[in-house]
Amino acid sequence: MLLLIGSLQQGFIYALLALGIYISFRILNIPDLTAEGSFTFGLAVSAMLTVAGHPVLGLVLAFGAGLAAGLVTGLIQTKLRVHPVLSGILTMSGLYSINLLVMNKSSNVSLIASDTVFKVVQNLGMSQDGAKLLVSAAAAIIVLILVILFFKTQTGLCIRATGDNEDMVSASSINVDATKMLAIALSNALIALSGGLLSQYQGFADINSGVGILVVGLASVIIGEALVGKRGVSIGFVSALVGSIVYRLIVAVAINSSIFPAFMLKLVSAVIVAAALSLPTIKYHMERRKIKREALKNAGN
Repeated sequence: MLLLIGSLQQGFIYALLALGIYISFRILNIPDLTAEGSFTFGLAVSAMLTVAGHPVLGLVLAFGAGLAAGLVTGLIQTKLRVHPVLSGILTMSGLYSINLLVMNKSSNVSLIASDTVFKVVQNLGMSQDGAKLLVSAAAAIIVLILVILFFKTQTGLCIRATGDNEDMVSASSINVDATKMLAIALSNALIALSGGLLSQYQGFADINSGVGILVVGLASVIIGEALVGKRGVSIGFVSALVGSIVYRLIVAVAINSSIFPAFMLKLVSAVIVAAALSLPTIKYHMERRKIKREALKNAGN
């Protein structure tokens, strides 16, 4: 039971990351590598403000920090015409120094003695696990609803159209550069918010927390699509949330089993991610084999 509760708590927190990854990778079809930097940026900002006694403001400014990071990547990509992959790498590299600066040149900040949003809710009379589950679930569901509603607005539809056919959107007198910048900024804002919430959940902030986080988010998106399917943007966002929870549950089961020791976490996570990324290819080959068997069967008749 504790395993399930812990997976749900972390699954909802990382769902914000998955929603951000979905916007850049699935809607815009842009491989944005800013995620590792913006995730840690949000984590650092949230941690420092929580230490200062402002946990809610920490989450708000974590969102704003990610927004700013995404805008920088968008500017480099659209105005300087730098390749999307390289523009993300440039921003991510620069954010490492900025994150250290935000954390007062320390690689680790403890929040044990500070009041986080989870502790605030817990002080209202809830258990620790109950407060963590309530806050993380509420954050993920509220953001999910807001994002779905946003992508049904005119601006959201322009972003979706840009991802589908950039040339057609440009011919329709829509500012493609502005649309891309907005989408990349929103994507990284959600990723940074996930990092900000995680720092308060785990009680510390580490400069290396964002390492490999992009792959985790992408795996959540792909697992969700494999389980829920691809049936529009709204369902896509829901599938990203579901995939995040399932991914955390798979990791928790693998790590808590007697087969894998604790130090194998990175290897186990890498294998799970590789398997998740391989799902579309495996499914494609299985469908092709099925079609071939049916064709041979019909030919025999």
